[in-house]
Amino acid sequence: MTSPEIDKGTLDSLTAATDEEFVKELIETFLEDSPNLIAEMRTSLGTHDVEAFRRAAHTLKSNAASFGAFGLSQSAKELEMIGKSGDLESVGDKIDDFEATYALVEKELRNR
Repeated sequence: MTSPEIDKGTLDSLTAATDEEFVKELIETFLEDSPNLIAEMRTSLGTHDVEAFRRAAHTLKSNAASFGAFGLSQSAKELEMIGKSGDLESVGDKIDDFEATYALVEKELRNR
């Protein structure tokens, strides 16, 4: 079954390059860290801390891509670019959209 949020080939390649147990640990860490990074984005948005916002989005982008969550990674990249531009006013609903996509990714990773 092909997952709409996770590219199975990327996840399989990661598992083949390492091992299943290591991938499980990476996934657990990702699922533990991501809510904190999302909260950091929201906090930094409220305090207009552009660099903290950009850093959190960058980390989420990279971590999501490593599991083949390319839609989530692209969404984080858009947020990172907003952080780089310094125009946090343009974030709008993008964090909410990111969280909705993250919830789908989280569900798929947990049911893996």
